Amino acid sequence: MELIDGFSLPGLALGHQSLGDTGVTALVSTSAAGMVAAVDQRGGGPGTRETDLLKPHNTVERVNAIVLAGGSAFGLAAADGAMRELESRGLGFAVFGESNPGPRVPIVPAAVIFDLIIGDPNHRPSPEDGAAAVRAALDGHSGDAVSAVPVGSVGAGCGATAGVLRGGFGVAQARVGDFTVAAAVVANPIGSVIDPDTGRFFGDPARPAVDLDAFAALVRPQPKLNTTIGVVATDCPVGIEKLERLAMTGHDGIARAVRPAHSPLDGDTLFAVSTAEPEAYTGSAAAADPDLYYALCDASARCVEAAIVRGVAAAEPGYGVAAWNEIT
Repeated sequence: MELIDGFSLPGLALGHQSLGDTGVTALVSTSAAGMVAAVDQRGGGPGTRETDLLKPHNTVERVNAIVLAGGSAFGLAAADGAMRELESRGLGFAVFGESNPGPRVPIVPAAVIFDLIIGDPNHRPSPEDGAAAVRAALDGHSGDAVSAVPVGSVGAGCGATAGVLRGGFGVAQARVGDFTVAAAVVANPIGSVIDPDTGRFFGDPARPAVDLDAFAALVRPQPKLNTTIGVVATDCPVGIEKLERLAMTGHDGIARAVRPAHSPLDGDTLFAVSTAEPEAYTGSAAAADPDLYYALCDASARCVEAAIVRGVAAAEPGYGVAAWNEIT
């Protein structure tokens, strides 16, 4: 399976609002129907919104956007602005039915990272920043694909840390049969992404090693409160139960790239979405193919692992925290 350093998926737009020491990343459906979504949360300190809505036994299956933000729990306010921006564009759940001009309620689940140890702890993403990230996604969207996605110290990855290093926002994707699986991840773990014995990434030993003496001398910012969050996306028409499994296997990618992962003070949360249009689900042979589904799950883990490495590798130094490319 070839992993590509990019994020290009029909029906999904990605936008950043970068604020120096914090920020927002929005993944927005370009379809009026929205996208099917699920979630799996593994860390002991989550900061989330609308995750109960995504349980398979609940009513609303489709969402209009997923918001990833810094600012700890304060950053969840960014989803308010995302909702207002989507509402202004006529997007959202039609309260009185699609044929009625009544109100629409955009469905916007969200997750945040703890980044208050970077820069100004009183500087947090606002509703206006959430709206700006949605605008960046939709207004910069061309056709059915996202291209040239910035990574590293951008969007929700601006204030991220990865152990003693700067963390960041990363992406990766893979082709599985006729479909694509892609991951967009904010790498902000308490655990290390670097093997202290070899100096190489746990998730990609082929990359250059860090200077072990320089790495050992680094001190992790305090307090130890972190979170890795992200979205696994596919254009395969799989339902919410199978999407939840894609989110679950995506967490294997976190565990491969970060040690330890899913700690009591991490809030590790992964969403999974399918951008397939509603009519694609009717009689879909792809959704019932077990071999394809196994491959999608494998790709989910591999893409998340690669996205974490790429986010850290592209991060910029600053705020008293070293970047990987400074000590290689």
